Amino acid sequence: MRVLMLTWEYPPNLVGGLGRHVAELVPALVQRGIEVHVVTPGVDGAPAREEDQGATIHRVSRPVRSGGYPDFYTGAVHANEALAAGAQAVIESLGPFDLIHNHDWLTAFAAGELKHRNRLPMVATIHATERGRGRGQLSGSEAQRINDAEWELTYEAWRVITTTRYMAEEMDVYFSAPADKVDVIPNGVDPRRFQALEGVDLAAFRARYALAEEKLVLHVGRIVREKGVEVLVRAMPLVLEAVPEAKLVIAGKGPEWNHIRQVAWDLGLSHKVLLPGYVSIEDRDRLYKVADCAVFPSLYEPFGIVALEAMAARTPVVVSEVGGLREVVRHAETGITVYAGNPESCAWGIVHTLQHPEWARLRVENAYHEVLTVYNWDTIAASTIDVYRRVIRERAATEW
Repeated sequence: MRVLMLTWEYPPNLVGGLGRHVAELVPALVQRGIEVHVVTPGVDGAPAREEDQGATIHRVSRPVRSGGYPDFYTGAVHANEALAAGAQAVIESLGPFDLIHNHDWLTAFAAGELKHRNRLPMVATIHATERGRGRGQLSGSEAQRINDAEWELTYEAWRVITTTRYMAEEMDVYFSAPADKVDVIPNGVDPRRFQALEGVDLAAFRARYALAEEKLVLHVGRIVREKGVEVLVRAMPLVLEAVPEAKLVIAGKGPEWNHIRQVAWDLGLSHKVLLPGYVSIEDRDRLYKVADCAVFPSLYEPFGIVALEAMAARTPVVVSEVGGLREVVRHAETGITVYAGNPESCAWGIVHTLQHPEWARLRVENAYHEVLTVYNWDTIAASTIDVYRRVIRERAATEW
């Protein structure tokens, strides 16, 4: 089986969970005998074509426009023109493909063109929605255009994959996608990343972020409003009342970074809230291992890959009871869930975790068992291939 996969992100270009999902799904598909060709926008320093873990990666240069583009959406549309041309060249040079697998709206324009030009069925994985990020609202014309692109993608797809039941419901409510067109296949994580750190002395690394006697509370992710980072910072005064030795580390960058730094300053927490900015993948994994608690107080979260990574690192998690996080983390079994947008509730979850390490350890072991049995990439790849086979079978029985 030969699959053409389109994605806006692929290593070394990793911005959020989408890129990490694709980067780990692809080798798992290859291990099960699928020939995968990934088409993605080029980035500085990365080759135009390379073999990566058995898959072939084709990077297409983005068009350069003097003066830039008026908005992100317009830039993405122009990049899709180049992606479609690059992907078509791959199809013509390598012969027929069985299907297209597209990830999110960012490459949907190219995927739609390739589908109709080559009469190839398309599978679409929807990782998040613009209306979901806006908590049901669309703020402005760009958000509306993105929403329209997402609607068209679900319409054009032969089948739609979401990572949670919550996202499957969004497909119905926002795009009127029939329930029998949507498959729920969870995200995954490779625990071997963290197993390699077992027994490694990370004391010197931890000392870069916290004193030996401090309890390290960690948040990892893009600093954007929907991640609820401000809620976490505003919870810290209450945490420090109960656990004075707590120290918050917020690893990541984003448009809200300066605002979060200002909030910490206004609360007199500059010495207790560290914002190191972007950290490498290697340092991110080490931070998970040395943290006493990982907190993800999202206001909107389709899945929550960072929570899954913390679970794989055997770090206790506190998450908001919202979106896909409610499916990934079960309260008092695999983690602590708290009310979204509520600093007091967030503080309670952190304090409970730090003050009761023996209970936290039980939740950690339950969570790790689920990582191994439910969220492993081999199982996810097998489910994805089942979708591929269904699409190919139905396409063969359909006139186009």
